[in-house]
Amino acid sequence: MTLFKVLVLALIQGACELLPVSSSAHVILAEKLMGINPTAPEMTFLLVMLHTGTMFAVLIYFWKSWRQRYFSSAAAFWPFFRLVVAATALTGAVGLILLAIIERFFMRGIAHPQIEMLFGNSYVIAGGLAAVGIMIIMSAKRQTTLAGDGELGLRDSLWIGAIQGVCLPFRGFSRSGATISTGLFRNLNKERVEEFSFALAVALTPPVIAKEAYRLYKAQAVAGQAGHYFALLWPSFFGMFASFAAGLAALRLLSRWLEHNRWHWFGYYCLFVSGVVLAAEWFWH
Repeated sequence: MTLFKVLVLALIQGACELLPVSSSAHVILAEKLMGINPTAPEMTFLLVMLHTGTMFAVLIYFWKSWRQRYFSSAAAFWPFFRLVVAATALTGAVGLILLAIIERFFMRGIAHPQIEMLFGNSYVIAGGLAAVGIMIIMSAKRQTTLAGDGELGLRDSLWIGAIQGVCLPFRGFSRSGATISTGLFRNLNKERVEEFSFALAVALTPPVIAKEAYRLYKAQAVAGQAGHYFALLWPSFFGMFASFAAGLAALRLLSRWLEHNRWHWFGYYCLFVSGVVLAAEWFWH
């Protein structure tokens, strides 16, 4: 893994993670083109570190509006905090249930099954892209017939949290695309939905990082290469800073397109990339 390859993956991750087009699908496709195994623990850890870069991009980009709207007083903060906690808790419950079902019934016969084994499956990625693409297009059409001025409530946050949980095991099923689309289906204000979706991303990223760091540590301990873990830190931090810069640019584009009713174009793009992934799979095999 050269720094050039890390830079390529970081720019793709940063540009696509915060757009509703599934960064994981794009990164995994790039990994395959560069001859990298996307299911390896080291690559999973690098991907999580790139997610960390985009998480900091989210914090920087939304901090001003979050501070004015939710951190101005305790009365403003605690209702929003409860919505984030409720949505995140349901995300975890749905995600864990799906993980257990997949590993128990769809990975039967595999020694030590882990959901990460599916991360390089092109058919899963293509299916996730197609599903979120359809969601985006339908939510955009529904939005044109509604006022889109609803305020976020507990039921809305639970719907968004549940759909985020469905996104966890499936690379290609864009988290931001699915959660923002769900909010639009619920007739919520576009700006509020965008802010809430990325607040959930910030809440979700730290436990995911911890999980993947532990997975990497166990894999290298079994292989007798625990010291090699530290060799991954420098390229991972390099990639994190690159993904941070790309993520800021992507957020500006997302906000602009969402505000100017161009949300549906992301859906068409996801459908296009879904076809590209399938074509690449057939070509490689």
